[in-house]
Amino acid sequence: MRKKGVLQAEVSLEVAFFDVDSMDVVWHGNYVKYFEVARCALLNKIGHNYTQMRDSGYAWPVVDLQVRYVHWAVFGQKIKIIADLIEWENRLVINYLVVDEATGTRLTRGSSTQVAVHMESREMQFQCPAIFVQAVEQALT
Repeated sequence: MRKKGVLQAEVSLEVAFFDVDSMDVVWHGNYVKYFEVARCALLNKIGHNYTQMRDSGYAWPVVDLQVRYVHWAVFGQKIKIIADLIEWENRLVINYLVVDEATGTRLTRGSSTQVAVHMESREMQFQCPAIFVQAVEQALT
């Protein structure tokens, strides 16, 4: 079962023509893009998005990505992508769920793991920067 996070954001979109293959099915790589859209919404909700991450001196590369394809999405389908914050103290772990907006049918699920890297020294951090942890804690209150 998919773990529910302490903070959640969701976005809705209609599958665009440029996201599908010749069979009108979403090309598998585009789900990663959908995850990113939901991740950005979650970071905005936290109040510490990628611009703020960069400005605080840290890059946040994805070091692990998991995707489980359950059912296909098709051209014109309305989908909802939900991002759940799972971990934020030592690394950033987000779970994702893509569902049909009308029926709630699960289409795809996944997770991503990101770590903070100090941009000047290029050293990976074994704890998330305090500024990020504080933003999460503030968003939780």
